[in-house]
Amino acid sequence: MKLKNGKMRKMMTVSLAATMALGLLAGCSGAKTPDSNQEKVLRIGVLYGGNMDDSYFRQQYTDIYEFDRKNVKIEIVPAINQSDWRYNDGTEPYKEPDYLDGMKKIMTGSNPVDVVVTDVRVLKQLIQENMLKQLDPLVQEDKFDTSDFVPAVIDGIKDLGEGSLYALTPSFSSSALFYNKKLLSDAGVEPPTDKMTWDDVFNLAKRLAKGSGKDRVYGFSFNRYLGNDPFWDMQYTYLAPLQLRMYDEKAETMTVDSPQWIKAWDTISNLVKEEVIPNNNNVNYDEKWTPISNDMFLSGKVAMMISESYYVNEIADANTNAAKIKDYTPVDWDVVTLPTHPEKPDIGGNIYLNNTFAINANAPNPESAWDYIKFIAGEDWAKLKSRSNSYEMVARKSYIQPRQGLSYNIGAFYNIKPVPPTNPKDDKLKQEKTGLYFVENLGRTYFQEVLDKKKSATEALKDWSEKGNKMLQEIKLNPKTEFQEDGTPYIPEDNVGTAG
Repeated sequence: MKLKNGKMRKMMTVSLAATMALGLLAGCSGAKTPDSNQEKVLRIGVLYGGNMDDSYFRQQYTDIYEFDRKNVKIEIVPAINQSDWRYNDGTEPYKEPDYLDGMKKIMTGSNPVDVVVTDVRVLKQLIQENMLKQLDPLVQEDKFDTSDFVPAVIDGIKDLGEGSLYALTPSFSSSALFYNKKLLSDAGVEPPTDKMTWDDVFNLAKRLAKGSGKDRVYGFSFNRYLGNDPFWDMQYTYLAPLQLRMYDEKAETMTVDSPQWIKAWDTISNLVKEEVIPNNNNVNYDEKWTPISNDMFLSGKVAMMISESYYVNEIADANTNAAKIKDYTPVDWDVVTLPTHPEKPDIGGNIYLNNTFAINANAPNPESAWDYIKFIAGEDWAKLKSRSNSYEMVARKSYIQPRQGLSYNIGAFYNIKPVPPTNPKDDKLKQEKTGLYFVENLGRTYFQEVLDKKKSATEALKDWSEKGNKMLQEIKLNPKTEFQEDGTPYIPEDNVGTAG
C-alpha cells in the first residue's frame, strides 16, 4: 500500500510539472485562444463615428461575431466624433479633423482600443510609427490561410509594411473600364483588353468618337456623369499611378514644370479639344429628363468609361426595367482592367481598402483581437457577405462571383495592383496650410487656358509654376492665406485701408 501511495505521489508530481510546463509554453506563444467562458470586452477603434448610431458598422462587422462569441461584448470607439462639428453653431471656426492624431489618441492612454479599423493612408503611418502588432507570426502559428485573398489586396497591404503583414481586410471596392459592345461593333473597333496602356485605350477612343451636337458619342470618359471636369478627373485617375506631385513635401516649391506633367496635359487636353472626352463645355444639357439621362454610359453617349464595381447593379437594374424607360435599349457590356502607364505597367487599379483591421501594439486583449480579425477575414464571413454586400467585393477570390447571375470579366476589378496610398503627412500639411487649396485649384484655371487654345501645355504649366511659387511663399508666411482667382492674396475689405 505504501508503494502504491508513493507511485501515486510521484505520478501526481510529474503530472503537475507537465501541466505547469504546458501553461508556460502557452504563455510564451503569441496566439492564445480566448477563454470561451470568461466575459470579454473588445474595444474596436474606428476612424469616425458618434454617440448617436453605430448600427451600420455593427451590422456589417460585429453583430455576427458577437452572436457566435456569446462571451464577447464589443465597444465601438471613434477616433473622430462627428457630433463635434454636427452641432457646431458657428461660434467656433471649423477645423478639419486630424484622423491620424485622433486614432493615435484612442490607441494609447489608460484604456486603449484592441482593434484598429482604418483606411490604408492612416494604416501606413501607424505601421511606420510601430503602433501595430505584426500579424505574420499569428498567421503562421494558427495556419490561417491567406492564399485565397485577392493578390492585389493582400500584396497591397504587405507593401505598406515593406513585405510584412500588419492588417487584414474582409472586403474592398474597385473600378474597371466598362465598354459598350454594340458601339464598338458598329464602329468596327476591337474590344479593349486587360492591362492595356492609356495610349492604346485613347487610340481606340478616337476611333469610336462620332456625331455632333446632341448626337455626339464620346470615345472615353473618366466617369459616367454629365458635367465632367477633365482637370480633376486627370488628377485622380490618369496621374495617380505616376504619383506626380504639384509641389514638394514641404509645400515650398512647385514641381509641375516637368516633361511628365507636360505630356499628361498635352494628352488629355487634346482629347478634350477633339471631343473624344466629354467636358462641361461640350455636353448637351437640354435633353428631356429620363431615369438614365444623367448617365452617359446607359444613355449611349460614351463608348468606354470608368466606374466602380457596384455600377454592375445599376446596369442590371436599368436593363431589367428597359420597357419602363423611354427610348432605352438595354446595354450589352463588359469590363477590362483600368489602363496602365508604361512606367508603371502593373499599377493602375482604383482599389480601395476602406476598412483594414489591425491589432493595436498596446492592446489589452491581443488574443481576442486576433480571434476577431481571423473571424472577420475568414471564409465563413466571406461566404455570407458575398451574397449580401452590394457595394464592396469580398477579399477572398473563391467567393467573388458575378452579380445578378450575369457573365462578365469580373477579374478586371482585382487583377491589377492598386495605386499606393497618399501620405497622411500630405493631408496634415493641407490642414495646417489651408492656402494650398488655392494653389491646386489655380491649375484648373491654367488648364482651361490650354483647352481654350490660349496657351500651350508647356506655357501654362510654366505660368502655374511661377505663380504657384509666389503663392507658396505667401503661405509660408501665413498658412491661412486666401487667394483670388488670379493667384493674388485676398485682402478683406475691412483691411484694405490698413494693408501695408
